[in-house]
Amino acid sequence: MINIENKAGIVFIAVLLFALSCKDQKKQAAQAQASQQATPAMNASYSVKKIGFPFRNVAVCRPSGLNRSDSATFMAGGGRDFKESIFNKPLHNLAIPAGMILINGGQFSMGGVNPVGIDGGGHEEMDDARPVHRVSLGAFLIDATDVTNKQFAAFVKATGYLTVAEQKPTREEFPDAPEENLVAGSMVFSPPKQKIQLNDYTQWWAYVKGANWKHPNGPNSNIIGKDNYPVVQVCWEDAVAYAKWAGKRLPTEAEWEFAARGGLSGNLYAWGNQLKPKGKWMANIFEGSFPDKDAGTDGYTGVAPVKQFPPNGYGLYDMAGNVWQWCNDWYRSDYYGTVANNTVTSNPIGPANSFDPGEPGVKKKVQRGGSFLCTDQYCTRYMVGTRGKCDYRSASNHIGFRCVADIKPLTANNTIMKR
Repeated sequence: MINIENKAGIVFIAVLLFALSCKDQKKQAAQAQASQQATPAMNASYSVKKIGFPFRNVAVCRPSGLNRSDSATFMAGGGRDFKESIFNKPLHNLAIPAGMILINGGQFSMGGVNPVGIDGGGHEEMDDARPVHRVSLGAFLIDATDVTNKQFAAFVKATGYLTVAEQKPTREEFPDAPEENLVAGSMVFSPPKQKIQLNDYTQWWAYVKGANWKHPNGPNSNIIGKDNYPVVQVCWEDAVAYAKWAGKRLPTEAEWEFAARGGLSGNLYAWGNQLKPKGKWMANIFEGSFPDKDAGTDGYTGVAPVKQFPPNGYGLYDMAGNVWQWCNDWYRSDYYGTVANNTVTSNPIGPANSFDPGEPGVKKKVQRGGSFLCTDQYCTRYMVGTRGKCDYRSASNHIGFRCVADIKPLTANNTIMKR
């Protein structure tokens, strides 16, 4: 289900895109080779043709200008906006659950400079990722990978949980939607057949009846043989429910970024400052002609299994690309400005409410990491300091999550040290 309030002034869209995809929806014959190819094409009859609600559930990157004013300051280490990271003294003798990594925490510079003008920087100024500011975090545990289909299936089996995408939208939620459009489903990447201008993202998304975590691209798709793929088509509420069952929680945005940086300070990516060090792809993103043709030169078109690319300095996989990852924080485009005057902000949990000037009435949560659809032609939010946002009760086939867990707070004897 795409759970989005109707809002006056939002353009309602009629979408019926061809069921071809250079991502998760290649032809159905490709299912046998799902580890390297996309899942079956959706049947066009499952696409809702006249949607009575807007596309707020897609984690959308919208280009916002070509100002290069501060891009030139970005050098190794992020330029003058970034300061040296300080790390807490390592904790010892902890029982670390399987599949999790201990992050000792510390103090770091959070955010990112304007990447426009940098080689591969794209067209987005990333204003909401500034000003860069200092944050201090205690120790925590984080999943080494995104939550997988196998893990999410165990949760559903144990609890009988029904995801939001599996539930029929109600008349109360969408009072103006035609009755025939009140059907369970979710958003699916549906690329056009030819190159198009990138000024209307509804040209490559479709609301598909029957799309959910078990059928990521619609009823003709499934997750058979994909236990080690990240679960997708989960909204923020679904991710929270899983985390609670697992004895964990979603990461704060600050925890996510500290972990994603892998001990490095101010770099563009989770692995350094070059997108392809020594010509090697480090993440599953979009190559080719966006959105119509993903060349798959990184080895994948569509979602890849977890652990297919090198981990970062903390041993965490897929902190860039593949699927977006939910954070616990509400999204506000102006939030960083509210904490910038602090010398250091300790263990921030984000703002008290949500505000996106592009859709001021929509309650959005932060997402991080980008997805297999990110590209310097349109969206470069695989850059580690950048931010995404999405309606908290909405999902799509490029959104997943990972969890964190609390440990005992640092004691007075756990002093900090530089490295």
